[in-house]
Amino acid sequence: MTYFIFGVLPYLALTVLVVGSIARYERDPFTWKSSSSQLLRRKQLVWGSILFHVGILIVFFGHLVGMLTPVEIFHVLGISYGFKQLLAIVVGGIAGAMAIVGGAMLLHRRLFDPRVRANSSFADTGILVLLFAQIIIGMGTILVSIQHLDGGEMVKFMDWARAIFTMRKDAWHIVADVHWIYKLHILLGLIIFILFPFTRLVHMLSVPVRYVLRPGYQIVRTRKHKANLGQNS
Repeated sequence: MTYFIFGVLPYLALTVLVVGSIARYERDPFTWKSSSSQLLRRKQLVWGSILFHVGILIVFFGHLVGMLTPVEIFHVLGISYGFKQLLAIVVGGIAGAMAIVGGAMLLHRRLFDPRVRANSSFADTGILVLLFAQIIIGMGTILVSIQHLDGGEMVKFMDWARAIFTMRKDAWHIVADVHWIYKLHILLGLIIFILFPFTRLVHMLSVPVRYVLRPGYQIVRTRKHKANLGQNS
């Protein structure tokens, strides 16, 4: 199981993420959106959305830079593993707390506001629940990381990430003995990668530059709406 999660699943998740996102954009470009419910209970959405997005983006790019930056670069810059670990704990803790508060507001709004709930799909609510759970687990890893301020555990994940991208067969060995909460955090992260192309998360890949130049709005009927029209006709 450890071999599958840390040696096979990363390649499966990245393949589904890339191929699935391209296929969705080519097949259903008009579904490539965040499906905003801003018109419904706007105030709670604004505050929750700002806290959640800012927090989760800091955490995401922190993970991206922290895990994919070659260890040698930190050596050249004179940054010790201990300092990097402490920085990750402090910045990640603050950003994670922001994401938790914002995520709780968004989740409460989506689950307990009748109008928002009625206009939410299972995928909309489900992916938000998974992201919220991932943030909670991520905050839980801080409690374990505090016990490894030398940065040793952090280096294992950096080596593992690099081993995955260089396709080393023994990549899974590197993190085989880490704490279970780290393993759960990685597993859920890979599951979110797999679900990414099939949810509203795809809007993360879009930069809304064309919105400034677009001539107007375009109304698009959903497949469900088209099916209802066909039954009524």
